[in-house]
Amino acid sequence: MALIQARGLSKTFGSKAAVKGLSFDVVPGSVTGFLGPNGAGKSTAMRLMLGLDNGDGVTTYDGVAYRDLKQPLRHIGSVLDAKPFHPTRKAVNHLRMLASSNAIAKSRVNDVINLVGLGDVANAKPKTFSLGMGQRLGLATALLGDPGTLILDEPANGLDPQGVHWLRNMLKTLAGQGRSIFVSSHLLSEMALMADSLVVIGRGSLIASGKMSDFISTSNRNAVVIRVDNSELMTRELRARHAAVVTEPDGKLAITGMDSDAVGGLAHELGVRVFELSNREATLEEAFLDATGASEEFRASMGFGAGQPPAFGGPMAGAPRGYGGQQGYGGQQGYGGQQGYGGQQGYGGPPPGQGGQQGYGGRPPDRGDRQDGGNR
Repeated sequence: MALIQARGLSKTFGSKAAVKGLSFDVVPGSVTGFLGPNGAGKSTAMRLMLGLDNGDGVTTYDGVAYRDLKQPLRHIGSVLDAKPFHPTRKAVNHLRMLASSNAIAKSRVNDVINLVGLGDVANAKPKTFSLGMGQRLGLATALLGDPGTLILDEPANGLDPQGVHWLRNMLKTLAGQGRSIFVSSHLLSEMALMADSLVVIGRGSLIASGKMSDFISTSNRNAVVIRVDNSELMTRELRARHAAVVTEPDGKLAITGMDSDAVGGLAHELGVRVFELSNREATLEEAFLDATGASEEFRASMGFGAGQPPAFGGPMAGAPRGYGGQQGYGGQQGYGGQQGYGGQQGYGGPPPGQGGQQGYGGRPPDRGDRQDGGNR
């Protein structure tokens, strides 16, 4: 149950700054989501937090740096790789080794094996595990010391829908016990259900940090929506009162700068008949796109042969602009990154041109690496 305080995290690879002066807090009793486009520096920042990369800045856990913790598994559990274990050492023996080195009771090994649903394959070798099973063993490792803090990089990657549901409930339960949970993910719909707070970065710099509700409220997709019988009169009077009005394709008016009570009152004052009046709240996905569009490292065009692609790193022609700059519609799709054709191939994977599917030994997805013909 530690307050995480990251201050001035910075890391440069050659001439490229991967993380630049990143500072934020993660408070106990909450799930804090760590969001950013591919290549934003999330994985690098997490490695800096755990002292796994050399760089500037410091991260403390209740005032203590990770390197100064005795028996660190008892304090902080982390998963930064989908398969962080020897491929031929039995799953249960992997956990027993770690338990022994951190003075953790052997009985805890069986507890976490069953908690993550790997009881039936405890004596199997991890080289036979799927990506999702590898994630579960990684989570068992993170939970082994019953730590008060969890730092997880894309823990849902490879899990099926039931596994994602299980992970969400488990993390919310652990946070409810007063633990600090810091988790990155590209599954924004899932993050919207799981997280209480957010840290959002782009191109290595902080974009936002705080409650999720506050972040969503910054989106210009939030609006009062009204449908009336005299939209011209309503629009003119709203603009006279300094409200912003956009006429939508279905004839509804989307209004910002005035709340629904004031809009309804104005309609009554004007004698305009109201057929619909509601508040529209942006989704986390919409707010994320608004805030990070200008920070998107890798952007692809939508479709094939539909006009000229943008210059490398440049905006899409005709793409709308929202809060924070370029929205990024037509950018990376699916929050896992466009895989492209002939993307990074692991040993045992298919030949180039088959959709860039990853084989055993290939690079894990969602690391923001730009591959041949597409982004991962």
